[in-house]
Amino acid sequence: MKKISKIFFSFVATLTLLTLASCKGQSVAELDVLEQAKENNEIFWGVKYDTRLFGMMNIATGETEGFDIDIAKAITEEILGEDGQATFVEVTSKTRIPLLKNGNIDSIIATMTITEERQKQVNFSDVYFNAGQSLLVKNDCEITRVEDLTAEHTVLAVKGSTPAENIKIAAPDAKVLELENYAECFTALQSGQGDTMTTDNAILLGMSSENPDYGLVGGTFTEEPYGIAINKGQDNFTKAVNDALAAMHENGKYQEIYHKWFPDNDDGMA
Repeated sequence: MKKISKIFFSFVATLTLLTLASCKGQSVAELDVLEQAKENNEIFWGVKYDTRLFGMMNIATGETEGFDIDIAKAITEEILGEDGQATFVEVTSKTRIPLLKNGNIDSIIATMTITEERQKQVNFSDVYFNAGQSLLVKNDCEITRVEDLTAEHTVLAVKGSTPAENIKIAAPDAKVLELENYAECFTALQSGQGDTMTTDNAILLGMSSENPDYGLVGGTFTEEPYGIAINKGQDNFTKAVNDALAAMHENGKYQEIYHKWFPDNDDGMA
């Protein structure tokens, strides 16, 4: 009888622990991000580390720099005050939504286009940058616009990105080679694995600014509004981010950051 009792109580204890663990996991998933951020005085941002002008790791300083980084810092200050901490976590086009869903980050600011498909998974802030898809080619390339792309051409694009899908519609005959990130795409372009690279014009401008043998051609052939992604159900945090963006437009902080990174181009200003 004692043995049966021990087994029974052991089973009940195990079941209780599992139930508590389940409840704990559920409560963490349902935490109010804004409330938690204010309590900890910190917001965790998913950002790119390989995207010049937007999010790029500076090897010399060990700091991540760019337009997205400065916007995230300014939003953090608007929400949490001058002492608020903006903490940055590296994401890629493939990992950013899973990391947000898992609670590893509070928000994504990583050259992320607002699309209907993504809106099924996440909330988006108001537009904070107006981008458009373009083509990057070597200066002596015969390609001058997207309509020039044929079955003889290979286009390089980032795996899982909106531009990778868009180019298949804009140039249906061209081959598309999808790689992990922008750096791999540009290296492939330099080595002749592709004839052109495509993504948002702002990103390509960052590459051409460092590599004068390459330039953008044909203008833009899509509209790619960038938004800040926030988990579904986090309406309070979404509103706080939108209020912060509105305040930054009003007090001039947004314009200051924009012209710091894009001094000669107002096309992307939201």
